[in-house]
Amino acid sequence: MWWIYALLSALFAALTAIFAKIGVENVNSNLATAIRTIVVLIMIWLIVIVKNEVRGITELGTRNWVFLIISGLATGISWIFYFKALQMGEVSKVAGIDKLSLALTIIFAIIFLNEELTWKTAVGASLIIAGTLFLIWK
Repeated sequence: MWWIYALLSALFAALTAIFAKIGVENVNSNLATAIRTIVVLIMIWLIVIVKNEVRGITELGTRNWVFLIISGLATGISWIFYFKALQMGEVSKVAGIDKLSLALTIIFAIIFLNEELTWKTAVGASLIIAGTLFLIWK
């Protein structure tokens, strides 16, 4: 079932890129990011409240808080750069290069989470890196 969610994530990420490219036209990219962030914030908190999942907040430990905050900061920084890149570049190239994050995630997962590197994962990551270099090569 996880792969269905992953495919839906990919679908909505693609739509996000298209809608963001249209929405960022003639708008400061930081302002556009702030507006998007408010929408995401309201949407997810409504889901958490409606599903009565807010009670789980008391079960979070210090480690959870620290890493969720760091993850949030990394997300915000990523969005800032993504919107700036969308404003300046072609959405097909920006979104493609943004997917280099998958190869970087594989590398970081091996280093920091001790995940196993299979030959399929190595080949896939290598193809993503090669594709990224191909997109930015002039």
